[in-house]
Amino acid sequence: MSDAQLSEGDVLRRMYRLTADQERSFEDKVPDLLDLGREYLGVEVGFLTEIADDTQLIVEARGDHDRLQPDSSCPLSRAYCRKTIDVDGALTVQHARVEGWEDDAAYDEFGLEAYIGAKVLVDGEVYGTFCFADTEPRDRPFSETEETFVELMAQWVGYEIFHTQAKERIQTQRDQLAEFTRIVSHDIRNPLGIVEGYLELAEETGDPEHFRRCREAVNRMESLVDDLLFLTREGQTIGGRESISLAELVRECWSFVDADDATLRVETDRDLYGDWSRLQQVFENLFRNAIEHGGDDITVTVGDLEDGTGVYVADDGVGIPEDVRKDVFVDGYTTGESGTGLGLTIIRQVVSAHGWTIDVVESAEGGARFEIRGMEPEAE
Repeated sequence: MSDAQLSEGDVLRRMYRLTADQERSFEDKVPDLLDLGREYLGVEVGFLTEIADDTQLIVEARGDHDRLQPDSSCPLSRAYCRKTIDVDGALTVQHARVEGWEDDAAYDEFGLEAYIGAKVLVDGEVYGTFCFADTEPRDRPFSETEETFVELMAQWVGYEIFHTQAKERIQTQRDQLAEFTRIVSHDIRNPLGIVEGYLELAEETGDPEHFRRCREAVNRMESLVDDLLFLTREGQTIGGRESISLAELVRECWSFVDADDATLRVETDRDLYGDWSRLQQVFENLFRNAIEHGGDDITVTVGDLEDGTGVYVADDGVGIPEDVRKDVFVDGYTTGESGTGLGLTIIRQVVSAHGWTIDVVESAEGGARFEIRGMEPEAE
């Protein structure tokens, strides 16, 4: 390992030019910053990590170390970075074997003799670390200036990640607002037009049937407003989770659905861990969707998936054509005259907020089968 080749002034100027370049993305800048740090510190490798669920993931890396490459991961307990995130400032190691690392799992995993790293904070929470290391020891300790250099880069990385995430959230909110505006402007104007037309007919003829049609249009607008409020206020959030008997949940949801001639079959004794009120939205919407499209005498079955990863809700109705299945979870998609087109969007958002996935396939009887995967029976 060679001594640093850059002066403090040179490295600060180069770091400033890299970070201030508005024409390049964050992803493009990080490799160059890692190379700059390797050159300045005189080490073999530089790497950015993300730490989650007690696992260290290498997000970006420069250098030839075979265990420190992008997308490589290991348990945090076997990483130098487990100690980095517990200290203020930078963690430094001049000679690992001399400093008591020889029996450490991280030394066994990576064989690094020299190391300097600082934690990356995003909105006050640990995101990961920004680090430099070498398989050879240093002939001198890391200086205070070198520690400050690594800390500054870690702070910049944290700011950039926060800024990127904030932009993504804003863009998502803008997209949702645009979509809701489209739905409201189209779907509320239609029933308003119906009300206006039938009120005129009622004034002319006095036929009470025209008032009934007005009431149906008003009910549809109320349903649309309720669905939109749910999506904007609660659809992407999960409150307190609890252990839930799926059979008990689906039977309660079925009792709230207008299904006098339909049949519910419950073929599961699964317990799951989730938000009861949000999951009510999922199963009530799935049941209403089945009855709306399959008829009043439909049979709906709730059971466990064969591979044990989740549950399904299947019916013996007309099913969903394969070429439109990819569209059913899109905001506003509906083939019914009375639906708002947001029920399946609500289902997708609540399922996703639980960390699960949902897909639609054909049931054994030719109807629709919604498969929800990723359910955990209890809290970790």
